[in-house]
Amino acid sequence: MEIRLFNSLIHKKEVFEPIKKGEVGLYACGPTVYASPHIGNLRTYIFEDVLRRTLENAGYKVKHIENITDVGHLTSDQDAGEDKLEKSSQQSGETVWDIAEKYTQEFKQALQELNILEPTIWCKATDHIDEQKKLAETLWDKGFLYETADGLYFDTSKLKNYNEFNPKAAAGNVAGARVEKNDEKKSATDFAVWKFSPENERRQMEWSSPRPFENKMGFPGWHLECSAMSTKYLGQPFDIHCGGVDHLAIHHPNEIAQSEAALDKKMCNFWLHGEFLLVDGGRMGKSEGNAFTLAELSAKGFNPMVFRYGCLLTHYRQKMNFTWDALQAAKSAYETLSAYTWLDEILPDIKDMTALDEEVLTYLADDLNTPEAMAAIWRFVKSGIPTVLEKKAGVLSAFNILGLSPAPDPYLQEIPTGIKHLLDEREVARQSKDWEQADHLRKQIGDLGYLVEDTAQGQKVRKI
Repeated sequence: MEIRLFNSLIHKKEVFEPIKKGEVGLYACGPTVYASPHIGNLRTYIFEDVLRRTLENAGYKVKHIENITDVGHLTSDQDAGEDKLEKSSQQSGETVWDIAEKYTQEFKQALQELNILEPTIWCKATDHIDEQKKLAETLWDKGFLYETADGLYFDTSKLKNYNEFNPKAAAGNVAGARVEKNDEKKSATDFAVWKFSPENERRQMEWSSPRPFENKMGFPGWHLECSAMSTKYLGQPFDIHCGGVDHLAIHHPNEIAQSEAALDKKMCNFWLHGEFLLVDGGRMGKSEGNAFTLAELSAKGFNPMVFRYGCLLTHYRQKMNFTWDALQAAKSAYETLSAYTWLDEILPDIKDMTALDEEVLTYLADDLNTPEAMAAIWRFVKSGIPTVLEKKAGVLSAFNILGLSPAPDPYLQEIPTGIKHLLDEREVARQSKDWEQADHLRKQIGDLGYLVEDTAQGQKVRKI
C-alpha cells in the first residue's frame, strides 16, 4: 500500500519510502513531565498513534521511540527562565524526581485510556546525560559551540541550512522567529546546548559539564536530548520525526542543527506536525483556565474514547476547535456506531480484509485523512447493502484500525428473573398490540429501577 505523508521539510505530500525495507524508525517528542497532560497535548499523540497504526496495517515493523523530558526545558523556549521541573518543585515542595515520576505515570495512564500504543522504547532525558554530553563535546570540537556566562550556545551562523522549515524565521524576519537576544549571544537564533548552574545555587538535577568545562556544574538544554536519543536508538538518518506544530519554530530546527552539525548527515527524512487544539475558537492554556484534562472530561460524563473519536473528525494538520457541544455530538455519534458492535450475532473468524477496511486504509494512506475514513464508516452502516452481521464486523474492524474501542454495551446481559417475567408479559402485550398494557408494564419495570428500550433486536434493558 502506497502511503503519502505531508513532509514539513518540503511543505508538501510525498510518497513514504523507508530507509530499510519493511521497517520504520519513528521518533516522537514526548511530554515535559511537570504537570498533568491536557487534551491539547494528547491530540498530538492521537495523530501519532494513527500514523503508527497506518504503517503497521501497511505491513511495516515500526520501532517507535518517545522521550520523557524531565530536565532542561525552561519556562521560556528561548533559553530563559527557570527549569519547569525545578519551578514546579518550588511551588509544590516535592522533589523534581518525585514530580517527574508522578506526571510520567499520569501521562502513560492517559495514553492507555485513549488506547494509544506504547512506544517500543521510552527514554528519559536524565537517563541519557552521558550521550548528551558526548554530543555537546563533538559540537565543541567541531567549532559549532561558544561559551557564555550561562552556558554553551550553538552558533547558527555556521550552519547554512538552519531552520529548513522556515528560512525567513531563521533570519529573524517573521513572526515566530526568536527575537530575544542576551548580550553574549552572537545571534538571536543561537540556542543553549548546555546550561551552567547559577553560581552559589544548588540544583536538584545537575551534572558536571561537557569537557573542557568539567569543573562547572550544569544541565542539558531542552533540544539536546532528542538529538542524542534519536541517534542512539534509530541511527542517523532515520525515517520519521513527529511532534506538535509549536515545535516548528524552535525545538525541531535546533534538533536538526545539532544532529546534522555533529554527524555531517541528514537527521531525518520525514517530519510530521500536528496542529493546535483551540477551545471555543481561542487559545487553550493554563492561564486561560481551559487546559482541560481527561479527568475533567470524565467528570462531565465523557469517556476518553469520545475525545479520541472527536479528534478523528478533524485532520491532524488542521486546527481543531474544542467545545462541550461538539464533544456531546461526538459522544452521540460514537455511541451510535458502537451500538452496531452490541448486536447479539456471533461473528465468524474473518481473516480477509473487508471492502470497508480497504476504504478506511486508503484514506489513512493519504496523509492520515481520518475525517474521510470516519465518513466511510458512516456511509457503510447507513447503506442498505450490508447485513446486520456485516455491519457489526465492519464497525469492529474499522474501529480497530483507527484505535477506537467501542463504548461498553449499556444493556444487561443477565436480567433478573422478576424483570424477565415482566418483559415476557410486555412482549405478549406488544404482539397483541395492547399498547396501554405494554406502557403499564414498562412503567412497572421502571419503578423497579430498570429502563426498557425497544430496538430492532427486541426489548433491551439497562439499569437506571
